[in-house]
Amino acid sequence: MSVVDAQEFAEVRRHHLAALAYEAEARGLRWRLAGPEESVLAVLGPRTRRQIMVVATPARGGWSYLWPGGGIADVAEVAVVADRLVRLLV
Repeated sequence: MSVVDAQEFAEVRRHHLAALAYEAEARGLRWRLAGPEESVLAVLGPRTRRQIMVVATPARGGWSYLWPGGGIADVAEVAVVADRLVRLLV
């Protein structure tokens, strides 16, 4: 992978994580980007203080979100993922 490819890869990952952050915030969750090159989305339930770390990664010819407990969903299902995170964190 060239430097250009690595930068493009990181930008696509951040784009998907930012989309999920937007949806999570719209549902009352807090968030921050963490890790090297902001490669992880930390989502926090404001009342419970529970936290889930979410990554976006290439999978099956596209991109998927992954989170602890076996959570996996296509990035096209960003609203569904945000709803799942609310159920886990609130």
